[in-house]
Formats: sequence, structure tokens, C-alpha cells
Amino acid sequence: MFSFFNHSANHKYKHRSNVQHLTLNLFFDEHYFPHAKVSKRQSHHDWSIYNTHLRTQLGSYLLADLTNPVLDVWVREQVLRGYQNSTINKHIYLMNRMLNLARHWGHIDSHNAYQQNIKRLSIGDYTQRFLSEPEIERLIRACRANRHPFLYLFVQLLLLTGARKGEARLARWRDIDLHKRVWTVPRSKNGRSRRIVLSAAAVGVLFDVRTRAEQLNLPTTQECYVFTNPRTQTAYQSFYAAWFVARDLAELEDLRIHDLRHTYASTLINNGVSLYEVQTLLGHSSLQMTQRYAHLEPNRLHEHTELMSAVVTRNSI
Repeated sequence: MFSFFNHSANHKYKHRSNVQHLTLNLFFDEHYFPHAKVSKRQSHHDWSIYNTHLRTQLGSYLLADLTNPVLDVWVREQVLRGYQNSTINKHIYLMNRMLNLARHWGHIDSHNAYQQNIKRLSIGDYTQRFLSEPEIERLIRACRANRHPFLYLFVQLLLLTGARKGEARLARWRDIDLHKRVWTVPRSKNGRSRRIVLSAAAVGVLFDVRTRAEQLNLPTTQECYVFTNPRTQTAYQSFYAAWFVARDLAELEDLRIHDLRHTYASTLINNGVSLYEVQTLLGHSSLQMTQRYAHLEPNRLHEHTELMSAVVTRNSI
């Protein structure tokens, strides 16, 4: 006679037996990554991190054997190899996410005192790099001298809009209204669309991009990417190779492409634009993200205090 309880017990025993033989590699390939592909926008980052930093180092371990002593050694070895703490934290984030899902799906015990999530490493104060006007001049000159057909225009556009490099790299002509001077990013970093207000100079750069594309016999229809790779006829994978050459030529070896966005924000704030307005222009989802630029305002704050000083002084005579 069939018994539901016997069937349930057998199912639990079979599940427990499978879990006992589940390695991290098997869990990633057959469970985690198929889930990540449908639940994360950029699952390819997980694939890259896992294959570079986890597959060989930890992949043969059974899930149950990935205890904190093992994971702490894994983190320590990365520190000894010279990885930045911020980079290691990305690897830790992926490992913790996998552990959480493994618990959620019943592959490992939810309350194992020796298999807790890994603590992230301290990265100290948030550091930002801003370009001075002479540095901007050197960078633009170096980019203009580079053989890349679009690097000069790409860098100019980032400086003039504060856009993220991925937003510019994947922009299509249909996203840009040159007459209304508005660039619509269909899906930004926070998952929502946003509008980038274009200055007259930014519009001029985009006209130059179109002219350059036509000189290279590249299509510029609405569906085409603004920065189309002449070799692949699609969007560039990155601008890094040309960027590093131009950056070094400009003697700005510590500069990252993302620092162009910081430079845009700092220039606005130092010229009196409020944090709220900068938040809107950058597309930050919260003012807290923009607050990192607040330290750029002290001179203007001193100027504001003088407003009240003038009132008191006039009425004290």
C-alpha cells in the first residue's frame, strides 16, 4: 500500500544523499548560474568571477565542507596575491550569495556556526579622483592623438554628461533626441530608465560622432549604436585598450574612466549647483549616493555665511 509519509521520507533521504555529493562547481553550474541568468541583469560578471577566482580554488569542495576556516584561507590567499580589498569584496559577495541560496534551497544547514557568511574587508574612506582643467586638457589632447576612431569623442561625451561608460557604450541613436537635447537611457544601473540633459557642447560631440561614423561607412539609423565598432558592426565591448594608452600618454596613470563622471559632478558642485540637482543629473537613486561630493562645497558654504554677516553688520552700525 502506498504511503505518502514513506514517499516523503524517501524523497528527503534522496535529497540529503544528493546534497552530500554536491560540490561547489556542480552547485554553480547546475543550480546557481541557471538561476542567476534569469534573475540578474549582468550574470556574466558572476561567470567571470567564479571561473577566475573560485572554480579551481574551491570548486572541488563539497558544499558542506566550505566552512569558515576554508573560506578565510581563500580570502587570505587573495590578499597575499596583492588583490585590492574592493576587488576581493566582489568575490566575497558572490560566495556569500551562493551560500545564501544553498541554504534557501536546503543544500546546506541554515544554522551552521562554522559556515557563516564571510565578512567583507575594510576599504577605508571612499576615494575619488577629479581632473583639474590642465589635466582635462592633457587627456583630451592624448585621446585626440590616439588611433581609435571614437575614443576622443567618447571621452568628451562622458566629461560633458557625467554618463556611465556602459550607458554611452550601449547608447543607440533612437535614445537621443538632438533637437530636445535629451538622451534617454532605457535601463540604468539601478534598473530604471533615466534622462540625461545634453548641453550644446554634448550635442555638438554627438553630431561629430555621426559625421565620423559616416566617414567610416558605418550606418547611423535609429537602431544603430552611437559608437559602432567598424570591425564587428556592433557596440564596442570596451574602450580600455585605447584608454590606457591615452591615459598614460597624458601622464594620468591613476585615472579611471569612471573618474570622468566624478569630474563632471565636482565641476558642477564647485560652480554652485546643488547636491539635489547633481543627483538628478547623475541619475542617482538617492541623495546619499551624491552626498560623497558634499565636501566640495566648503568655500561656497563660507560665502553663504557671509550673507548673514552682512545683514548683522549693517544693522549693528
